[in-house]
Amino acid sequence: MPPPRPASARSARGRSAKARPAQADAGRSGSGRPTRSDADLRGVLEPIVTAAGFELDTLDVRTAGRRHTIRLVVDSEAGVGLDAIARLSRAASDELDAHEHLVGGSYTLEVTSPGVDRPLTTPRHWRRAHLRLVAVRPRPGAPGGDEPFQGRVGAAGEESVTLLVEGALREVRYADVGHAAVEVEFAPPPAQDLALLDPGASAADDDAVEDPQ
Repeated sequence: MPPPRPASARSARGRSAKARPAQADAGRSGSGRPTRSDADLRGVLEPIVTAAGFELDTLDVRTAGRRHTIRLVVDSEAGVGLDAIARLSRAASDELDAHEHLVGGSYTLEVTSPGVDRPLTTPRHWRRAHLRLVAVRPRPGAPGGDEPFQGRVGAAGEESVTLLVEGALREVRYADVGHAAVEVEFAPPPAQDLALLDPGASAADDDAVEDPQ
């Protein structure tokens, strides 16, 4: 079983930004606003992100006058390295230059990976937090009470996730979670926790120790 991603006060993340000079008013409506939508930009940029081997986690566009900040948050099962961030930033910037009418002004492109404090909001996020310690705040009125608790992430399905809470396995429906985020740890997870959450992997590790061939 590969060890879980190391946790630290800051997650591994990189940023690359490119500013483009202001263009003429092509792509603008009579009100002076860009004639684009975030869906248009996603349609242009998501294939670039996918081709680079990542998933587009978040596309955020902020506008101040004629200046735009386009922020891409990308992720993958293997994590995101700084070199990959730089290559993706160049490819995404070239694609935006080829579709400049979607921006209609100067822009800064930021490409980054999720921080450790990113809320877990989709099954994909929970799967990537496998064996990590998370803090959960249930929705008001959730079954089992609405007191916050910590748990270690086990198998994550489409509707719910298995958490190890105070030594016992607990099934938690995503619909009952108000907020959840990974907790920073400075030591490896306890072996007994890993054995409960992933017994198959633990057995395979034991076999490998007994018979390294």
